[in-house]
Amino acid sequence: MADRLYLSLWYPNFRLEALPGAITGVLRQFALVGGKRVSAASAYPINFTEPPTYQRIYVDADPAMGSPAQIDPTPGASDAAIEAAVAEATEQLHDDMAYEFEVRWQLWAPNEPDSIYSRLDIPSDDDPMEDDTDPNLGSVSDDPAFGDRDTPWKLRTHTVRVLGFGPNFDVAGYEQNGHILVDFGLDTPWILDTLDDEDIDEEAQLHIQQNVEKLLAFTLLVEKNCGISSRLLWTESGEPLAEKLIARLQRVN
Repeated sequence: MADRLYLSLWYPNFRLEALPGAITGVLRQFALVGGKRVSAASAYPINFTEPPTYQRIYVDADPAMGSPAQIDPTPGASDAAIEAAVAEATEQLHDDMAYEFEVRWQLWAPNEPDSIYSRLDIPSDDDPMEDDTDPNLGSVSDDPAFGDRDTPWKLRTHTVRVLGFGPNFDVAGYEQNGHILVDFGLDTPWILDTLDDEDIDEEAQLHIQQNVEKLLAFTLLVEKNCGISSRLLWTESGEPLAEKLIARLQRVN
């Protein structure tokens, strides 16, 4: 059964005024392995049952072309876009609010991901303006998926949510969820419970491995560069991802 995957981050001696910088730092690390811009931002008061007090979608369609607007090619523009999005969303910084930023990355999958994952009504189809080139996945000429034009395996866009919590949001929910929580969505890119055992062939195992490597690369970048005191990669069911992955692969080997 599909499960939700999260990364909780805690910081030493954390203060509310440090929250925007901490969120920016995590988004910058994500930009090294995934999308380099924020798709949407929201601010929620008290808990997630309340309507957002702030919400903005940054991936605006060009009415003339029917596609997202051009990415600013200026060096450093991606960092500026991240900083600007965080600064705008956290302009009203309150200790009982949560700040949420949606970003995207490319993961291997045989089917399109769930398009309703975003809290906002943002299409999750592949963004024609995103750079799909991924240095962590190696040369495309070495990948069996590119030797078989009929393969269903493609790099597909998945939405990730990065949330920063004020100390009084949801009755100090940060104690359990972290000062910052990264919500990766369903764990199917790493477990592929949507496939039957006989469909987990060499190609599928390769792409699962590549997805896991990207997940670990991001986690290690955060650990190395974000000044955290602890982190926890966990699933909603409480079952460790590593054990689920090992069990999945053992059933077909």
